Amino acid sequence: MDIRRATTVAELTAAEHLYDGPARPEWAERFLAAPGHLMLIAYVAGVPAGMVSGIEMTHPDKGTEMCLYELSVDEPYRRRGIGRALTRALAAVARERGCYDMWVGVERDNDAALATYRSAQAQDDGDFAMLTWPLA
Repeated sequence: MDIRRATTVAELTAAEHLYDGPARPEWAERFLAAPGHLMLIAYVAGVPAGMVSGIEMTHPDKGTEMCLYELSVDEPYRRRGIGRALTRALAAVARERGCYDMWVGVERDNDAALATYRSAQAQDDGDFAMLTWPLA
C-alpha cells in the first residue's frame, strides 16, 4: 500500500468510487485550491483503495485543528488496516502542520468507523448532537 496526497483533479476523479457520489471536476478544483483542504489516497497495486479527507480549521482563541471530514475504503480492501493507516497518515500531516488536535464526528451505530478510529488511538469525547441547515 502506498499513501499519497492528491494534488490533481485527475487523482480526485480517479478515486470517485470511494465517495458517496460522482466527483465533479469544478468541485475537485475548488477543493484543491482551498487552503487547508487535503485528501490522502491509499493505492494498492496502483488502484485507489481508500481515501481520507481533512480540513484545517483555525479559531482566534484555539489555534488550528484538523477535521477528519471523510474516510472511505473500497469494499474489497476493507479489514486490511487501510482505514487505520489513512487515519494515522492524516494525523501525521496535522501534527506537521502544527494542529493542536484532530477530530471526527461519527454516528454511535457506525461500529466499523468507531473500531477504525479507536485502533488509530482516537479518544472518545462523549456524545454530541449534530444539527444541520439544508441550504440547497
